[in-house]
Amino acid sequence: MEIGAAGKGCAVYTVVVLTRGEESPLVAAAKRWVLEKYPYNSYHLLNSLEWLDGIAPGSDEAVRLATLTHDMERAFPGPDQPVLRSLVDPEYHAAHSARSARIVGEWLRAQGAGDPFTRQVEALIRAHEDGGWPEANLVQAADSLSFLDCNIDLFLSRVREGKWTAADVRIKFDYSYDRIQAPGAKELALPMLERANARLAALESELSQRRTTTHV
Repeated sequence: MEIGAAGKGCAVYTVVVLTRGEESPLVAAAKRWVLEKYPYNSYHLLNSLEWLDGIAPGSDEAVRLATLTHDMERAFPGPDQPVLRSLVDPEYHAAHSARSARIVGEWLRAQGAGDPFTRQVEALIRAHEDGGWPEANLVQAADSLSFLDCNIDLFLSRVREGKWTAADVRIKFDYSYDRIQAPGAKELALPMLERANARLAALESELSQRRTTTHV
């Protein structure tokens, strides 16, 4: 299954995703909202939906909307925005998921979505880090697959800049794979994880050689 492209390529293919004509009005509106409000990493969210449609064609609209919008709290900075203390931080994950659910729920109600439907989307977003039932496991798996597909360059750049250590990023890469529960999704994720860790190891070697050269 070819979905998206690694790194910057994901940002290019989103043009195709946005021009599809078969989407429901609500999903189409959500795509525009994501692209307008979250340009920094909108390609990850759009690509998550592509992965969902690949691993679970015909998923309910609530599952598709939760997948498409699961990180939207990051598009709205504020005093209640959670602070990331480590790359795998359960307290941050819980706060991030809850805040995204609230923001997406408010947006859905403003679009005229019914309350039972909106509550379903909110519940799925609150569970997107860890899953817990079949539909939530699909949202989680799509998130991990898109992360390994699209966000590796971003995390390697943070290592190069000295913002995060290679050890921390390796834990994040492995965590993104290990948490996948949806049937068949790990098999799709494994080659991407292996490529990500190989690139990380190459970067570690490069940076180590630079430090050695600098100190000679």
